[in-house]
Amino acid sequence: MISEDSLATVQRSMGDPAVTYPLWPPLVRGCPATSTAEIAYPVELDYDYDRVKPELFEATGSRGGLERWAPLLPPLLAPGLGEGNTPLIEFGEGVYIKDESRNPTWSHKDRINRCTVSAAVGIGAPGVVVSSSGNHGASAAAFAARAGLPCVVLASAGAPPAVDSFLHAYGATVLTVPAPARWELMREIVDRLGFHPLGNLTDTHTGHAFGPEGYKTIAYEIHAELGVPAAVFVPTGYGELLFGVWKGFRELRRLGVTDRTPRMFACEPAAGGPLAAALRMGVPAAHVPVGATTAYAIDCPVGGYRGVVAIRESGGRALLVTDADMAAARAELADQGLWTETSAAAALAGLRIHGPIDGPTVCITTSSGFKDQDVAAHRPPTPIDPTWPAIRKHLKAAGINP
Repeated sequence: MISEDSLATVQRSMGDPAVTYPLWPPLVRGCPATSTAEIAYPVELDYDYDRVKPELFEATGSRGGLERWAPLLPPLLAPGLGEGNTPLIEFGEGVYIKDESRNPTWSHKDRINRCTVSAAVGIGAPGVVVSSSGNHGASAAAFAARAGLPCVVLASAGAPPAVDSFLHAYGATVLTVPAPARWELMREIVDRLGFHPLGNLTDTHTGHAFGPEGYKTIAYEIHAELGVPAAVFVPTGYGELLFGVWKGFRELRRLGVTDRTPRMFACEPAAGGPLAAALRMGVPAAHVPVGATTAYAIDCPVGGYRGVVAIRESGGRALLVTDADMAAARAELADQGLWTETSAAAALAGLRIHGPIDGPTVCITTSSGFKDQDVAAHRPPTPIDPTWPAIRKHLKAAGINP
């Protein structure tokens, strides 16, 4: 189903909200009026909120994917894959897990790519390009294939096996290049071929104007099941997911659906942490060196202004979590039947180091454990003797008393 029910009106500068641009074409290099050599300010979409019908948040509806929320999204001109509607799982002690691994390509990125590929369709782009060795690339390839568009993915060596399988299954053109070269090559493909970029083109992160709008639907879904939680913990790289969820709750309050919003907690790898650095230094965005970490999906050396806005407006915090913190959280999730990649466990890790919150708390897990780089290290087990003495020995070793 393709929806044209959007109430989006303009692109608004986050550097100066008084500055607006037409809805089309989507700005992919931030706000030209307010950005400087040091900081690129993103733009966000504004809507005709007075025309939003109250029943949008009352009826469950039968439409799949993001279509249910079409009035508060950019025009959904590309066909979907049933993205969204992921489960909210009670995890005990007032904690809930929003499991984004249930999306079509097993990650939250499906929400953003439904919107960005729709932008490519809307401007008649001959193809799309993305720089990613992880979830974003896998998702972009899927939605581009669904829309009938060629997709070029600039990847680094060592992409997780599951991601590599996704990319090739969807027919993407995968170019494996050194990581520092990806951004300039992406700009060249955009400028020379007219391909539409589904990611960032600026030195500090702005991303795609339409992208974070897809993440707002996570807030709408949480509210539909739980109301407004006291806090939401989010694995954070560039901060688009963090901001999108925050904007969704902010819109619910603006529309009078609720009278409060949650505190937002960004959970970054301690090996880097550009958002924590920006907040500490009081700047719109920061560059940081990144050390070794297993959280490859969120080990970003640069942040963006969106994350700063989400934390400051919500009264939240940026938390730094170690690899050990994330490994412990990943094991805790697995003990209750939820297998996530290491980066996706950052939210629960952040909650555990922060301590209990007074009120319902949601941790977003962003991706499946199949997406981790260490999956290839697991080898088939060695067969054992199928006799009761041998079986009994193995059961006892596992703590089961036969």
